[in-house]
Amino acid sequence: MAIRAVDLTIFIGLALLTGAGTAWSAERAEIRAGAAAHPVATDTRVGGDDSQTRFVIDFSKKVEMRAFTLADPYRVVIDLPQVTFNLPPKTGETGRGLVKAFRFGLVMQGGSRIVMDVGKPVRIDKAFVVDAAAGQPARLVVDLAATDRDSFMKALAAEGRPVRAAATGGVERENAPKGDPRPIIVLDPGHGGIDNGAVAGTGVMEKDIVLEFATELRDQLERSGKYRVVLTRTDDTFIPLIDRVRMARIRQAALFVSIHADAIKKGEGEAQGATVYTLSETASDADAGRLAETENRADVIAGIDMSHEPGDVADILIDLAQRETKAFSLHFARTLVGDMKKVARMHKNPMKSAGFKVLKAPDVPAVLIELGYVSSKDDLKLLTSGAWRTKTAGAVSQAIDNFFTTRMAGAAAGSR
Repeated sequence: MAIRAVDLTIFIGLALLTGAGTAWSAERAEIRAGAAAHPVATDTRVGGDDSQTRFVIDFSKKVEMRAFTLADPYRVVIDLPQVTFNLPPKTGETGRGLVKAFRFGLVMQGGSRIVMDVGKPVRIDKAFVVDAAAGQPARLVVDLAATDRDSFMKALAAEGRPVRAAATGGVERENAPKGDPRPIIVLDPGHGGIDNGAVAGTGVMEKDIVLEFATELRDQLERSGKYRVVLTRTDDTFIPLIDRVRMARIRQAALFVSIHADAIKKGEGEAQGATVYTLSETASDADAGRLAETENRADVIAGIDMSHEPGDVADILIDLAQRETKAFSLHFARTLVGDMKKVARMHKNPMKSAGFKVLKAPDVPAVLIELGYVSSKDDLKLLTSGAWRTKTAGAVSQAIDNFFTTRMAGAAAGSR
């Protein structure tokens, strides 16, 4: 099968790293407790016009920083030590001047990042940090100036492309205890860190919903004693898409389940219920294609340059030659829909397909579950319910049992 280039930069909308609702008090307490360990970002300002723009962020103490630019789409990236972002809701949704919008969050343990979306090529005129003085907080200042594409690309080439952030999840081969025949299941709670995923009108974030669900599902699977379970992330950390796939492949996983939630923008209609996706180069419908584009933008959201991935990683993403893997994925998806619809509200078209990057390992059966829509009031109520989470995770666990039971039965029959 011919290997083709994969477009690793498809545009996604903005997301915010903010607390919300009943978590407000707990979040502020955590911020106070962690303030001594990590600098706290307390305010931001953007001023200027389409020729010159200044970005300022206040901190509880001086921080080290590194600023650089990225192209296609144009972005300015600021790397920081680990920071606690104590900023008002909706911070970064809109910008001013050259800065269209910005986002911020953890990209690895010990490292935070601010990514500014800019509408045209820019150069970093100045980037500096000043100490707190005269009752004023420490400040980080970045001055941007408009430039042309040729100058932008020459500057980018001169400084060299930044090395992408390392994932904290690790992808070392996980050696099973000798004689342990239990299959490894990799659960992939989407998004994390700087990448919040879909955000409800109440401020509840997809990354938190899916991590709680994946943790509950892991606990149920582990209690059964039938499986070894690995999570691609266990906390609010960003993991690049390629590393999520790599974790499953290097561990020789028997199944990969990516867990997400969706959202529909105002004016684009209404939708509710869970959907199960399998891999297809051609999206099953327009909504499936939209969702794949959105989910595939995670690395761009975090300002990570993926242009120098080694050839074997490209093979992971591109080589889809193993038809057996696709057949197993489709079989599990059908089983999953059948078990989930017994306990959970399902989308009117509960099985779809699209080109999700996290499903592209050629040798690991994989599905992506959209648990529901955070843009739906009814769905959001369920997605944030502990009782619903337990019940629905139980249905997914049952589907996994059914999948492996039929798969082992088929293997036994074929060996006769």
